Amino acid sequence: MKKIFSACFLSLFLLSLVTSSGLSQEASDILKKMVEAQGGKKVLEKIEDMTSTGNLEMIQMGMSGSVTIYKKEPNKMRMDIEVMGMIITQAFDGETAWWVNPQTGSKEEMPEQQQEDMKRMGLGIDAFIYPEKYGISYAFKGKEKIEEKEYLVLEQTFDDGHKATVYVDPKTYLTYKTKSTTMNPMGVEVETETFESDFKKVNGMIIAYSIVILQDGEEFMKLTLTDITLNTGLEDSFFKMSE
Repeated sequence: MKKIFSACFLSLFLLSLVTSSGLSQEASDILKKMVEAQGGKKVLEKIEDMTSTGNLEMIQMGMSGSVTIYKKEPNKMRMDIEVMGMIITQAFDGETAWWVNPQTGSKEEMPEQQQEDMKRMGLGIDAFIYPEKYGISYAFKGKEKIEEKEYLVLEQTFDDGHKATVYVDPKTYLTYKTKSTTMNPMGVEVETETFESDFKKVNGMIIAYSIVILQDGEEFMKLTLTDITLNTGLEDSFFKMSE
């Protein structure tokens, strides 16, 4: 169960789409337009924390549940997932990634690979605007047609070498799809595609309320957000394993 949710949400939160020194002019221009499309720097810089709630459907496993996702700038996150009567908590406090075993109720640090996954997932809006602080770089890879529509393609590289490909709508400059690799529940590397849609404005910020994840071309998970609140004053202690 632990591997299942780590794989799902790693794909879901590859959202740090930001500019970086040394980028080609094409990539730099695209990223600046993406920041503007999602509300602009003035709006985004005011976000200190975000709480998202929604419904989760895991297609291949025939399970559904609910999820609450907490993010605090610049790099803290927590997910409380309720499925089949169990509550699974995963979190990153800015330094350490941990989870609560739903069967024993004990808090445990994640293995090294999952620590790296959660570190990337924890990156927030600050990394979205100022990637040079986090070692994130981008390269423009031209255009690609998907179902008769052409998208701008960016290759995203994190400071640990992990790569993702981001497909950007050239009309709206919002993300259509993110493609990367992750481990499936059996520990096998698979290609993961994350599709974002149903964009809505929340306090001036544009957010996707519908997310669909495919693994090796097959529908794996759907997430439908129902409510998003900003700047509720989340405490650092809420994300720590010791609390």
